[in-house]
Amino acid sequence: MGSSNHQKDPARAYIYAGLAVLFWSTAASAFKLTLEEINFVRILFVATLTSCIALFFVLLMQKRLYLLRSTTREEYLYSALLGLLNPFLYYLILLKAYSILPAQVAQPLNFTWPIMLVLLSIPLLKQPVSVLSMGTMIISFAGVYLISSQGEPFALRVANPFGVSLALGSSVIWALFWIYNVRDGRNEVVKLFLSFLFALMFATLAMMITSGFSGFTLYGIAGGVYIGLFEMGFTFVFWLKALQYAEAPDRISNMIYITPFFALLLINLIIGEHIHLTTVGGLVLIVTGIVLQKFTLPRGNIIKNK
Repeated sequence: MGSSNHQKDPARAYIYAGLAVLFWSTAASAFKLTLEEINFVRILFVATLTSCIALFFVLLMQKRLYLLRSTTREEYLYSALLGLLNPFLYYLILLKAYSILPAQVAQPLNFTWPIMLVLLSIPLLKQPVSVLSMGTMIISFAGVYLISSQGEPFALRVANPFGVSLALGSSVIWALFWIYNVRDGRNEVVKLFLSFLFALMFATLAMMITSGFSGFTLYGIAGGVYIGLFEMGFTFVFWLKALQYAEAPDRISNMIYITPFFALLLINLIIGEHIHLTTVGGLVLIVTGIVLQKFTLPRGNIIKNK
């Protein structure tokens, strides 16, 4: 899969990374607008179906469909597990969180997944974590509290604890997916396509159980298609391309920290939410903790080398 198949092209890497950051920054606003039209299960179905189609054509254009035929039964089962985690459970929980929280709360809380990744790496990967690293997590979790207070930090309470739990829970699901996905050495686009294909089966079953195939609106479908193309399918490919063309992948990876701040700006401009100072301050603390964490982790840790 590696980047060795690509000639390094820093300019192209930054273009792909910029596109990925731009589209991911629109996701929170797209979630909220689409949730006004159809419920979160229907959004997941439309978006997953759209991503499946998009990724199929990416494989077709890359002339890699043959890799599907060489996939073993064990690899298909592994893809089913990955698809259950992401996109099915991840977006099911995340979209539900967006349905009951302001976008300015759900979006940055979901961005805590690198913290969850370190915490989960302790029992699952037996990764050593220092006291200093734990200290950086406390910085990030202080940011989680600030954001969860929704503008009232001195009230010493979390507004809407259920929604906050869902948003944080989605970051745990993403971290689990990352851990299991990184162990899988198959082509990244093939893995993505198969994960979305199995997730489509789960999403179809969930929709049949909950709301059936009625109740769609034109704007709701359009929103689901946008999410499927630019939050999920194509944007993941853009990000992979950026890392493949990059001479210094770490510099490209650091661009991801622009996303939540740009997303807040769009949430204000598009959704019209008044952004609390606690949201901005909390997000700064979360990102600061994540960045500092990379300097405190020992060599060989999955976060330091992702």
